[in-house]
Order: sequence, then C-alpha cells, then structure tokens
Amino acid sequence: MNQKHQFYINGAWTDPAELKTLDVINPATEEAFASIALGNAADVDKAVAAAKAAFESYSQTTKEERLELLQKIIAAYKAHYADMAEAIRLEMGAPKTFAEKVQAATGMGHFMTMAKMLESYEFTEDRGTTRISREPVGVCGLITPWNWPVNQIACKVAPALAAGCTMVLKPSEIAPMSAIVFTEIMHEAGVPAGVYNMVNGDGPGVGEAISGHPDIDMVSFTGSTRAGVAIAQNAAPTVKRVSQELGGKSANIILEDAADFQKAVFGGAMQCFGNTGQSCNAPTRMLVPMDRMDEAGEIAAAAAAKVKVGDPEDEATSMGPLSSDVQWTKVQALIEKGMEEGAKLAAGGPGRPDGLNKGYFAKPTVFTHVTNDMTIAREEIFGPVLSILGYEGDDDAVAIANDTVYGLSGYVSGEPAHAAKIASRLRTGQIHINGAAPDFTAPFGGYKQSGNGREWGDHGLEEFLETKAMLGHNAA
Repeated sequence: MNQKHQFYINGAWTDPAELKTLDVINPATEEAFASIALGNAADVDKAVAAAKAAFESYSQTTKEERLELLQKIIAAYKAHYADMAEAIRLEMGAPKTFAEKVQAATGMGHFMTMAKMLESYEFTEDRGTTRISREPVGVCGLITPWNWPVNQIACKVAPALAAGCTMVLKPSEIAPMSAIVFTEIMHEAGVPAGVYNMVNGDGPGVGEAISGHPDIDMVSFTGSTRAGVAIAQNAAPTVKRVSQELGGKSANIILEDAADFQKAVFGGAMQCFGNTGQSCNAPTRMLVPMDRMDEAGEIAAAAAAKVKVGDPEDEATSMGPLSSDVQWTKVQALIEKGMEEGAKLAAGGPGRPDGLNKGYFAKPTVFTHVTNDMTIAREEIFGPVLSILGYEGDDDAVAIANDTVYGLSGYVSGEPAHAAKIASRLRTGQIHINGAAPDFTAPFGGYKQSGNGREWGDHGLEEFLETKAMLGHNAA
C-alpha cells in the first residue's frame, strides 16, 4: 500500500505532530490502495507559521517573478501529468480517458490561464493624485473537495500565487492522492519554502483549525453548503475574508424554439451524467415544455442507455463509480425518494447496474413528470440523476428555475436572442447558452446558498487581493 504519512510544510515533507492514519479507498474496488496521515491543530499551526514568515518576502515579489514561478509550475505539471491522471483515476474511480483528458487537464488549464492573465493585469491605478493599488490579502487557507480534486486546488493556488499570497492547503481526505502529486509538482517547480504548505486531514481536525486560525487572513472553500455555513461561522470571530463555492441545483431550460430539441435534451442528460453526476454545476433539473415531457423522457432515457458504466481502467467506460459508500447510500436513498413521491422513472433506478456487484456504481437515472416541490428537485443529489420538469411558457420556466435556494449555474437552449433574454432573468452565477463550453477566464461562483465570491480568471485573482488607496501619492 502506498503510504503518504507526511505533510508539506516550509518546503519539506514533515512528520505529523501525532500519527493518525486513514485508508484511501478506490471506489471502483471498495479496497484501500493508499493511506494518509490526518493532521490536527498543531500541524496547522506549524504550516500557518511557515506561511506567515514567507509572506513577508513573497508578497514583495514582482509580477515578473511570480509569472516565472507559474511557468515553472506548468512545466513541472506537464512532466507529472500522467501521475496526476492516474491518482485521480484511483482515488475517484474516474474513467481513465476522463481522468486524462478532463480531470487532469483542468489543473493545467487554470495555471495556463492565470499565467496569461497575470501578464497583462495591472495592480495599480492612478486617479489624479491618488494611487489605488491591489495587494496580496495575506496568508490563505484553501479547503478543497473530492469531486474535481485538482481543478479546485489549481483554481485557488494559481491565483493565490499570482497575487503574492502564501497558503495552507487542506485537500479532501477522500481524494488526497492528486493533492500529493500536486505538492510534488510545486516542490519540483521551486516554490519558495513556506509559500505553499499542505496538511491532510478531515474537517474537524484540520478544516476547523484553518477557518478559525487568527493568523489566516482569508479562507477559500469549495464544498457543501452545510459545511460552508460552519466555516463561515468559525471564521467570523477573526473577521477574515471567506470566499465559498458551494452546492447547486442548476436548471437546464429547453425552450420551444431550440434549434434541435433532440440534441439539447440528449446533450443535457449526458452532461448530467458526466463525472458520475458529481459536479456542483451539473444541469440536474431539465425544464421542457409541458406538452413535450414524454418526448424529452424518451430522449434522455436513450442517453442513459448510451452510458457505459464499469471498470475505470477500461477505455470504453464513460462513467465510473460514485466517490464513496456514503455517497452511494445517499444517492440510492434519493432515487427511492423520487419514486415514493410520484416521479415517473424513465431510466435507471436504485441499485447497481447489471453485472457490477462490487464498487460504488450507480445507474444513470432519469425521472420525468417531476414537480419542483419534490425532494429530487430540491436537494443536491450529487449523483447521475436527472429530473425533468414541465413548464407552461417563459414566465413559468423562469419561476421554476429560480425557485431554489441555490444559484450556481444554469443552462438555456433556444433561439439566441430569446435564450439570452431568459438567461438574463435567472438568479445564478454562470449560465451556458446553447451548449457553450466552459471558459476558464469567466468568473465561476454562485448566488444565494451557492456561495459568495468568484473563482477563475481575473475575478478569481481579485479574490486574493486587498485594495489600498494612497492619497497624495502623485502630488507634484
């Protein structure tokens, strides 16, 4: 078994204050393939002290020096790209092709985008005799999830480094191996000692110590809304900045004038099943004209039938298992709840797919005739479960889409001007119009209980900056 029982603190792999280990489970086999150490408050104290000491010098580096560091990280990432993809395949059960071409690629993408952004970003602005400058916020605590492990690490670490911040990372204990590969990349790239630190652990042991630490100036968290509330409460006494990307229950509105109804429904269903449905911005509520409900259900069921669930090592596999036994149990319970509450099961259902008796595999599931008061339309399932709801006219579609505590993402398909008009009425942080692909330069984050602050691109960089006004700086 691969034992990784050290943390990365002040530029070196360091033994924990107290050795407590946790097995890392491959969800495709239900067997441990690695073990990590779980940190505690003493480990966090040590990492924060290193970051605080390093901030004094790193915060004064030039934009050019930080850009050179990002380029070195990109080069080291390329050298370890295969290692990263393999770690994600094992810890998440991500299909081999998906781990290589999508999951691992996102980490590289965020660093490349941030390097390009940094080249042209201006940290100072003169307004008459006043100079307004943007400066690093300080020591940052970064707490990341398991579902897009290196994506979420990179979209926090890259802007933090670009801004001149130092940091302590706590990756998810469910998917920690990609973070270890990432840390090796950072070390190989020559990130100065103390600038980047990594402590493995769980929420009570490490997450709480980070969010409440008096010497941490900002916490950036991605995860559930429930955990986000706890982090914000824990951070409040020290009045630190808290940036959060939380849950979602995104609506996918297929308008009457969609150029290709079949393509829009099929593609929306496939996107819902991607990453085994474990994406906070997944289009899990599909809204279709009421009189096309059964047609949409047939198309979505055909999409579900196309999904190849199975061994992540098989290049033909398009959907792997859910991340853990806890997640599998939650998803199964919500599928059962949908059936109990009267939604019509068009595809999938409870239990494992035929022929898979081991591993946390779930069936791609489609419900039709869902109403927005049903549990499966309200709660974030975080599994391959699509709910199809009917609407009567634009106003009804918008009302249903906005009738949620979440507001992370959204999707609209239709005649371009019509779709754009509908998109402007949705209370959500990001909207894909007519199948638009992700854009790493566009801000990503949510309204309402989907969080606050933004990641990606220049908006993500500015989360890690403070604003200073120097009056009289330019006086003659």
